[in-house]
Amino acid sequence: MGEFSRGGPSRRRILASGAAAAGLGLMGARPAFAAVDWKRHAGTTLEVNLIKGPRGDLLQRHAAEFTALTGIKVSSEVIPEQQQRQKIVIELTSGRPSFDVVHLSYHVQKRQFDKAGWLADLSGFLKDPNLTEPTLKEADFSAAGLQYAKTPNGEMRSLPLSVDYFILYWNKELFQKKNVAYPETFDDMMRAAETLTDPKASTYGFVGRGLRNANMALWGAFFLAYGGRFLDDKGNLLIDGPEAVEATKLYQRLLTKTAPPGVVGFNWMESMAAFTQGRAAMWLDGVGWAPPLEDPNASRVVGKVGYAVVPKGPKDHASATYGDGIGVAAASTKKEAGYLYCQWAVSKLMGARLLQAGGGVPFRDSILSDAEVQQGVKMPREWLDSVIGSAKISKLGLPVVVPVAEFRDIVGSAVTATLSGADPATELKKAAEQYRPILERSEKA
Repeated sequence: MGEFSRGGPSRRRILASGAAAAGLGLMGARPAFAAVDWKRHAGTTLEVNLIKGPRGDLLQRHAAEFTALTGIKVSSEVIPEQQQRQKIVIELTSGRPSFDVVHLSYHVQKRQFDKAGWLADLSGFLKDPNLTEPTLKEADFSAAGLQYAKTPNGEMRSLPLSVDYFILYWNKELFQKKNVAYPETFDDMMRAAETLTDPKASTYGFVGRGLRNANMALWGAFFLAYGGRFLDDKGNLLIDGPEAVEATKLYQRLLTKTAPPGVVGFNWMESMAAFTQGRAAMWLDGVGWAPPLEDPNASRVVGKVGYAVVPKGPKDHASATYGDGIGVAAASTKKEAGYLYCQWAVSKLMGARLLQAGGGVPFRDSILSDAEVQQGVKMPREWLDSVIGSAKISKLGLPVVVPVAEFRDIVGSAVTATLSGADPATELKKAAEQYRPILERSEKA
């Protein structure tokens, strides 16, 4: 771990702060539940598999409300992300999963789930007025959400639950001390980071993920800003072209010239620790990490944090986007009941709770644009503005492929190597040569 992990917020504290915020009062969040025949499967018991974190915890905590609404009992299991991903793949591959409803990470699992046909098609349920409340329509989900949830042939095999946009967190106090303006472009961001770096004072201009694999989320944000595309229209890999090389050069320069010592080993946890301790002026990462920054028990920068849409890149203005969804296992014998749970999970009530807690952002535009829901958001208005602005420039932050883990490992290793002085073009070329046959084999499988 890097030196700034000491005294920083613990994982438990981070998750707890999101959970505590989720208990706050709601405004404008009561959905039109009355239009649906919610009791048609009363007496059924659903097995639900959820990812540990603000979203999964929120659904488990309020499951009794779903039972009161529907008469459907919920037995839910909440598992840490990495273990959950492995468990559900093993069970779905067996053809006899222990769960009816599953929480999935789109940015890692979308292509794998689509190819395997593991999830039930919800398209017909969405069109059934006896099963779906009137405001739940495909058009209400953001473009990125639909891109994740729908198969290439247009089937809706999950409901988009929560989106994570990359935003720029910045320390207003450090900027003011050196009279540095907020960066409007990536070039501005680089110059600001250099100006704000003062090793003698143990303060640095920028912090972000340097750890292999984890760094792909940050690198992807730079890659998109340089106009990069992971794959062309025929599925060919595009990670060693000029856009990728220039993006990697910026990544290399920021993390070697303006970041804290030990950044090569930083994931989001260590990056957050540096920022919350006031030792980094800028941090580029997911919007869902905001609540601990405003928690006086976890942060030394309460009231000093700025939240903003990612600066404009040389060729594009893009917010790297990741997300999760919820669907019904194709092997389940309780598909309608499972769909009712999924609908409740993405309802205005649950989406408002998630947004107002600051622990996540719903994919539904009607929730983000609701003035009453906005009034109940406990995070600073700048945070909400960054969410709304990021939705307009969102682009998927990872390629939609089956071997995502291998992509993150191989390309992540190449990018990490540049932090020790390796040449970006050389490393990316080697990574592309290593990964291409893996991708090709996965598509033929």
